Formats: sequence, C-alpha cells, structure tokens
Amino acid sequence: MKKFKILITFVLASIMFGCSDDENSLDSLENVGAPTNVSALFTITQDNTGLVTIAPRGEGVGSYDIYFGDSTAEPSRVFPGKTINHTYAEGVYSVRVIGTTINGKTTEYIHQLTVSFREPENLAVTITPVTGDSFSIDVAAKAEFEAFFEVWFGEGENETPVQFNEGETIKHTYAAIGTYEVKVVAYSGGAATKTFTQNVTITNPLLLPINFESATLNYSLTDFGNASSSVIDNPNASGINTSTRVGKAVKNPGAETWAGTTITLDEVIDFNTFKSIRLKVWSPAAGVKVKLKIENLTDGTINHEIDQFTTVANQWEVLSYNLSAADFSKQYSKVILFFNFDVVGGGDTYYFDDIEQFSSVNPLPVTFEDDVDYNLVGFGSAVGSKVANPDASGINTSANVAKMLKPTGSETWAGVSLPLVAPIDFSVQKKLKVKVWSPAANIPVLLKLEKHNDNSVSIEKSVNTTVANEWEELTFDYTDVVNTTVPYQMVVIFFDFGTSGTGASYYYDDVKQSN
Repeated sequence: MKKFKILITFVLASIMFGCSDDENSLDSLENVGAPTNVSALFTITQDNTGLVTIAPRGEGVGSYDIYFGDSTAEPSRVFPGKTINHTYAEGVYSVRVIGTTINGKTTEYIHQLTVSFREPENLAVTITPVTGDSFSIDVAAKAEFEAFFEVWFGEGENETPVQFNEGETIKHTYAAIGTYEVKVVAYSGGAATKTFTQNVTITNPLLLPINFESATLNYSLTDFGNASSSVIDNPNASGINTSTRVGKAVKNPGAETWAGTTITLDEVIDFNTFKSIRLKVWSPAAGVKVKLKIENLTDGTINHEIDQFTTVANQWEVLSYNLSAADFSKQYSKVILFFNFDVVGGGDTYYFDDIEQFSSVNPLPVTFEDDVDYNLVGFGSAVGSKVANPDASGINTSANVAKMLKPTGSETWAGVSLPLVAPIDFSVQKKLKVKVWSPAANIPVLLKLEKHNDNSVSIEKSVNTTVANEWEELTFDYTDVVNTTVPYQMVVIFFDFGTSGTGASYYYDDVKQSN
C-alpha cells in the first residue's frame, strides 16, 4: 500500500510541474511582439504574361497572408523564405502582405503594384552618399509603368544585381576608393526596359579629426628640415592613449631648428564652430616646445601658429592650441607640427595622435575626478597627491581631491604645482575659485600662476581661510595683475605661506574660473 501512495504522489507532482512549465511557455509566447519590417519584393517576367513573383520579408513572422488586390477571393498563405507566383492582367493593384507571429499578432504592408507591358518611362534614380561613411552610397529609383528595379554597383563582371521596388532605398558599401559605374534597370511586364547609368567616385578624404587608425586613408606626412615622420604601431599604449596607431616624428641629428612635419588635408578646415585644435603627444622630455601651425594650401604666407610646451616625459599628454586670433577669412588646409622648435635636432623621437578641433582651450575647471596623472609636484619638502576626499561634506562631496602635506620643518614657501594642459584663457573671466580644507582658520593660502616653462613670469594672490576642519571656497582675483597675452599654464598653491611646516595636511579641489 505504501508503494501505491508514493506512485500517486509522484504522478500528481509531475502533472503540477508540467502545468507550471506550460504556463511559463504560454506567458513567453504571449510576450512576443508583433512582426517588424514587413515588406515584399515584387518581380515580373518580361514576356507579357503578367506573371508576378512575390517574396514576403519581415522579422518575427511565422507566416504571411497575401491578398493579391485583384478578383482573387481568398488570400494565399506563404511561409518565411518562400515565394508565391500570381498572374495579373494589366493594371495597378494594392497588394496586402500581412505578417503573423506564432501568437497571432499581425503587421500589414501594402504595395502599389503596377502591371504593364509598356516600356518603363521617366526613370529617375537618386544616388546619395551616406553621411559619415565615405565608402557607402544609397540608391533609390522611381518610374512610370515599372514593376521593379535591378541595380549593379560596378564591382565587376560577375556582379549579381540587387532587386528592389519603388519606395525602397538600397545601401551599398565599396571595399576601396575608385570610380564605379552604377547601373539601374527598370522592368515592366514586357520585354522593353529603361536603363540609367552614373559614375560614382568613392574617395576617403583626410580630414580632422585624425587618429591614424584607418587602413584606407592616405596619411600624407611631408617632412622638411631633416625631420622624418611615419605612421606606426603605438609604442606606448598607456595612460590617455591606448590606440593602435600613432604618428612618429624623428628630429634627426643635425636637423634644422625649424624641422617639422606637414599634414595636408583634403578639405579646408572649418573654423566656424571650433576655433581650437588639440592633440596627444609623447615626448622624451618635459619642457619641449611643440609649435602647431595652420597654413593655406598654396600660399605659405597665410598661416597662424601657436607654441605649447610638454609638461611630462615619456608619457602621453594633451596639448591644446587656441587659434581664435587667426584670420578666418582665409582658408587653411595644412596642419604643421614642429617638435623641439628652435633647437637643433639631436635624434630624439616624438609621437603624436588624435588631432582634433574643439571649442575651447581653457583647461579649467580641474576637479581631480578623471583617471589621469595630475602631476602634482611638491617643493620645499611639501608633498602633493590626489587622494579620496577625507571629508565629503558641506560644499564638497566629490570623490577625489588634491592633498598637500607640509611636513614638520618644511620651508616657509613649501607648496605644490599643478601643470595645466593649456594656458588659462583670461580674456573674460579673471578670477579663480578654489575649494580648500584646512585644520586651522585664518591661515594664508597663496595661489600663484606661472608662465609655462618660465616661472620668472608669474602673478599671485593670497586669501586667508575663515574656518577650520571644513570645506570653504576661496576667491583669488587677478583682475589688476593679469596679462591676458601671457600663457599662464602652471597653478601653484601654498598653504600657511610664510610659516615653516608643522606636519599639517591641507586639501583643495574644484579649481575654476569666475567673474
């Protein structure tokens, strides 16, 4: 008797679990959406018989019902991947294609089918380049008395044409640059056809931005003054530049002080929106002058140039160039780079990448939130570093901040320098704001701005803290001392300036400009 009870229990459990699985399956089916992209390709034989082949298409379709639009009473069922033939008399028919999912949801497509034995007339073909894709074109066509079209893209003698109907757009991507003959033929139900041909030239113009990653672009690098340049695999894929390919520039031994590399673009640079250019560079030394020059395609006297200096050695950094002072009534098609300008070549190698336009060279604000090396350099025994915010409260709840440790006995002028990626633009805003945290109130905080690579040119302002052990924002007003033509690119901060170090730690964050 026990065995019988166990058997009944097992059977009941099986039924219950089986029902549960079925319910899950039914729920899953119920969630299937209606078919998408339902359409059909209509082709016709060119023998005056009116025999049309209908090939329905769609996504998520279990079956198609074809309503022929003539006197045929019932629709025909067609399954995915199959076609159906139907003979029409001459005329125009609204053919309905209804796609149905396995759970009964439907999507309808209606095509105006013209069945005519006349030669197609007024064939109009539109060929347009695909925006952002130099190798692709879109083809569309329309005509009177046509039933369908075929297009050849000029890819070779054995090319298979693509069939399409009026209202469709066919995209084609070429494998290489060149000139190709595109041919479109319009077909009706008779033997006569109408043909359209047009040559299409596929080019791959060298434009900004340039990242050296394309296998088809011609990165024409022209050297002068005994410099040597090429495009190579990235020798130091790290930090801010992990790309595969970069530009390489060698200033050979004895090369001219003005040796450099010209990149000639295939179109004039559009400065209507973006009036600055930046690039990533790798230099074997800090403090190297890197001149960027834009120049007219044929007249070298039409140019504008800016100098920047590297701030680190043997790692990638961004140099930015504000070209807003250039004469933009002129045209510029060349970007010229001079590494270690004004110095005779010594065989050093430099790398460059990601040359692009952008809207502003102002490097502020600095928030210390980016995953980069801010190159905080302490002096006078001070130590600078980027750390987690030790007191995320009040006006500063950010994750990361800068720290200055002023060890016991450190110099009265101990501080930390912060190099910026570009000079500060003081043309409009002439104040800096900095959030600071100090263990004591009423200590002087000196903020000094230096010309890059020349600390003899500088301006400074001092403001006292007003609270202890909490964040506050200090404002440094340089209105009366700033020279807007000087490229101030180094921010130096001194906490408790004029007093020897006591081992205290200070923090600062969100260095930004204001009015």
